Amino acid sequence: MASMPLNSLKQLVKAMLDTPGFDRVLSKVNILSASPGKLVCEMRVEEEHTNRGGTLHGGLTATLVDVISTVAILNTERAAPGVSVDMNITYMSAAKIGEDVLITAQVLKQGRTLAFASVDLTNKATGKIIAQGRHTKHLGSS
Repeated sequence: MASMPLNSLKQLVKAMLDTPGFDRVLSKVNILSASPGKLVCEMRVEEEHTNRGGTLHGGLTATLVDVISTVAILNTERAAPGVSVDMNITYMSAAKIGEDVLITAQVLKQGRTLAFASVDLTNKATGKIIAQGRHTKHLGSS
């Protein structure tokens, strides 16, 4: 699998954030490292990311699974944009305001028409798992 240079990935994500679409909610995500089919990011939970209980909103968690796994899929030799077919998130613990969350996406398998990825969100300080996601994308033409 080929991989984009880290700066190219950061430019790709910046371009996504500069559009008027929903992806702008990820403006606080920082890419830490990238290798073919793998992406590691972090984000500090701020008030704008929380639910009424003051913890990371489940909808934002789902968005992180969606977008970060998509960027990991784009960081492969195939690098074909696609559409989501299935996404599953298991929520295991809360992330509070001020906590740093590590988001690690890994492409598990990429075939001719489908890509499968997993995403772990963990508390950076404690290593405690916050949520795990699985994402299946139908790949478009490259």
